[in-house]
Amino acid sequence: MSDRVATILLLAFVAAPLAAQDLAPVRAVEAQPLKAHVARLAEALEFAGQPLSAAEKARLDAARKDLDPERAALEIQAVLAPHVLLAVEINPESRVKVGRGQAAAELVQDGWRSFLVRVHNMAGVTASLRASSPQAAPVYRGSTGASEPAVSVEDWQVQERWMDLSLYTRPPLQDRLSGGELEYAVVQIYSRDAGGRDGTFLVDIGQGTQDLGFRNQASVLFRCLPSLPVTLEVFDFDGSPTTAGFEIRDATGRVYPTPAKRLAPDFFFHPQIYRENGESVQLAPGRYQVVFGRGPEYLRKRQELVVHADDGPQSASFQLERWIHPAAEGWYSGDHHVHGGGCAHYESPTAGVRPEDMFRHQLGEDLNVACVLSWGPCWYFQKQFFEGTVHALSTADNLMRYDVEVSGFPSQHAGHLCLLRLEEDDYPETERIEDWPSWDLPILQWGKAQGGVVGFSHSGWGLEVGTDQLPNYEMPPFNGIGANEYVVDVTHDAVDFLSTVDTPHVWELNVWYHTLNCGYRTRISGETDFPCIYGERVGLGRIYTQLPGGLDFDAFCDALRDGRSYVGDGQSHLLDFTLEGGGARAALGVDGSEMRLAAAGKVTARVRAAARLDEDPQAFAWLRESAYWQKPYWHVERARIGATRTVPVEVVVNGQAVARQVLPADGAIHELAFEVPIERSSWVALRILPSSHTNPVWVVVDEQPVRASRRSAQWLLDAVEVCWNSKRGNTRPAERAAMREAYDHAAASYRRILAESKVD
Repeated sequence: MSDRVATILLLAFVAAPLAAQDLAPVRAVEAQPLKAHVARLAEALEFAGQPLSAAEKARLDAARKDLDPERAALEIQAVLAPHVLLAVEINPESRVKVGRGQAAAELVQDGWRSFLVRVHNMAGVTASLRASSPQAAPVYRGSTGASEPAVSVEDWQVQERWMDLSLYTRPPLQDRLSGGELEYAVVQIYSRDAGGRDGTFLVDIGQGTQDLGFRNQASVLFRCLPSLPVTLEVFDFDGSPTTAGFEIRDATGRVYPTPAKRLAPDFFFHPQIYRENGESVQLAPGRYQVVFGRGPEYLRKRQELVVHADDGPQSASFQLERWIHPAAEGWYSGDHHVHGGGCAHYESPTAGVRPEDMFRHQLGEDLNVACVLSWGPCWYFQKQFFEGTVHALSTADNLMRYDVEVSGFPSQHAGHLCLLRLEEDDYPETERIEDWPSWDLPILQWGKAQGGVVGFSHSGWGLEVGTDQLPNYEMPPFNGIGANEYVVDVTHDAVDFLSTVDTPHVWELNVWYHTLNCGYRTRISGETDFPCIYGERVGLGRIYTQLPGGLDFDAFCDALRDGRSYVGDGQSHLLDFTLEGGGARAALGVDGSEMRLAAAGKVTARVRAAARLDEDPQAFAWLRESAYWQKPYWHVERARIGATRTVPVEVVVNGQAVARQVLPADGAIHELAFEVPIERSSWVALRILPSSHTNPVWVVVDEQPVRASRRSAQWLLDAVEVCWNSKRGNTRPAERAAMREAYDHAAASYRRILAESKVD
C-alpha cells in the first residue's frame, strides 16, 4: 500500500460514520492466508517499534494452530481489534469507505505511534491504498527558481499542517493489497504538536473508487501527549562549549525531529540538526542512537540517548573529538559558495532562510569562513542581507559575509560567477537582474574594480570529457554553466580563481592545468555550492588559507586570490608546501608564490601532509568503484591505494606527476620531502587526488616565462572558437561586438604563446 494509506486511519468520527455492523468482525474468511499474513504483521510491528504484548502473541499463536477456520479468524480479529484505528471497507464495486476502530486516538509530540488499519476487501483488488490529508501537507514550498516569489504557504497553514504519515511497507509487508478478503496495514503517525489535534483524511484505491457522500473522508480527534525537552551539552575537543551536528534516529532508523515538518533553523533536506551547547531538542520517551560531529576535521561519533518518560526535562552530554586542527597550524577553512535561498531551500513561507540559520550551520560544520551568495532565486529577499562587510553574527573564529553569485542572470550561460568582497552588489545602471550584461567579462572587471575577488563557480560544467587523464586534449562542448568563458577572460587578467571540489576533478582541473602551462596564474578555491550541487552540509568542498596574522576576511580573500592555500574535502591536508633549491626558496602566496633559478636543476618540495581513512577498506568500496563523474566527486576514499590505509601524495610539474610518496592515512601529520627536477620555467603543485590539491609555486628559470606545452596553447586557442560558437547565441546582439573583440584578444594571446612555446 502507498504511504497515503495512512490517512485511512484517521478517518474515524465522521458526521455519518460507518454503521456498527460494518465494523463488526468479518466472517467466512479463509483462515490460512490470514494466519500467514498475521505472522508477518506481528514481525512488522516488532520492527516498527510497537510490538504486540506477550499475551497477545500467545493468543495469536494459539489461533494459528486452531484447526477451526472460522474460530481462528475471529480470534485473530479479536486480538488485533484494540490496535485498529481505522477499518476500511472496499465494496464489490471497489468503492472505499472508512470507519473508526477500537484503538485509542493517542499520539505523542515529536514521536511516532503505530496503529493497524483493517482492510475488508470484498472486491479482491490488489492496488495500493491511497490517502491524503490537508494536515499532512508540506509546511513549505520548495524553490521554483523565482527571483521574487509570492508567498504560497502562509503561517496559518504551517500551523494547520501538524501531522506526518507513513505506512510501514518494508519486508515482511508490502506496498499493495494482497487481494485477500481481510488483511491489515501498519500505519505510523507523527505529531509535531502537543494537545488536541484534528485531522481530515481522504482514502481511495485509484481514480473513481471514492464512495459517495464523503464516506471516504473522515476526521479523527487525537490527544497528543507532550514530548520532553532534552538539553544537549556540547563540548569541543578542548572542553569549551560549542555547536555540533546531531543525527538522531530510533531503532527503525527514523530521523528526529521528522524532516517533513521542519522549518529553519533545521532544514527539511537534512537528517541532522545543529545545536549549540545548552540548546535542546524535543523527544518522546524512548531509545535513540545519536551520530554527532562537527565537519570533516572531527571524528563522527555514536552515542545512545535514552529519554525516560517520568524524569521531566533531561540532558545529555556530547564530547567532540578532532583528528586534525588546521586552524591551530595557521590554516583556516572556508567555503566561498553557499546559499540562503534557492535549490533545496524552500521559497515559502519565507524566501529562503535568514543569516542566523546559515550561521548556525557554519558553526556546526566548523567553517572559519562562509560566503553566503545571493543569486537569482529569492534574489530580492536575500540581497537585503548584503552589507559590504562581514555579518554582525560573525565571531573571532567564524566569519560570515554575504556576496553574489551571478546565476539566474543574463550571463549565466557563459558561466556562473562568484563575486566576493564586493562594496556594491548591483551592477551599474541596473534596476533588475535582467538588466545585467549577458556575458561574463564586464561583470568580472566590474567586480575587480571595486576591490572584489572574482572567479567561476562549479567549474566543470560544460567542460565534460570522456577520459580520466590529466591533462587531456579532448575538446569539451563549452555548453554549460561552469568555467566556460574562463578561456577568454583569463587573458584579460579578469579571473582570480576557479572553483573546484563540487564538480568532477578532471573537468575542473584540465582547463586550469592548460592555462597554467601557458603562464597564466589563476588560482583554485574549494566550494560546496550548498544546497544545490551538495545539500548534505556546508563545507563539503573547502579552501584552506594560510593566515599568519589570524582570521580576517580581507586576509582570507587576499590569500584566496594569491594562492596561499590548498583545496579539498577536508579529509586530507597539505600544509606548508614550500620549494627550495639553488639558493632560493618559495612558499604559497608569498612574493607571488615564485622562486628564481639561474639555470635548470633540482629543487626540494616539502609539505606536512595528513589524511584519514576509515580502517575498514570495505566501508566505502562502492565509492572507489564508482566513476569519477559520480558524486561525491572529491573524497579521500577515492585516493585509497588498494585495500591499504594509505593514499598517494604526488608532485605535479606542468600538469605531469613527477614524484610520488605513500602517505599513511592514519590522521597524523607526516613531514614529506621530494626531489623535483626542473628543466625549464615551470609551475609545481602537490595533490592527493581527488581529495586535496595545493595551488602552484612558480619556478622561473633564466627569467623565462612559463611556456610548458604547445599542445596546451593549441587546445586553448581551439577552445576560444568552440566557446564563441556555444555562447554567442545567448548574448544580446548589442553586446556581441565587444564580446567578439574580447574573444579575438584571447585568440591572439594564445597564438603568441603557441609561437613562444618550444615543448609539446
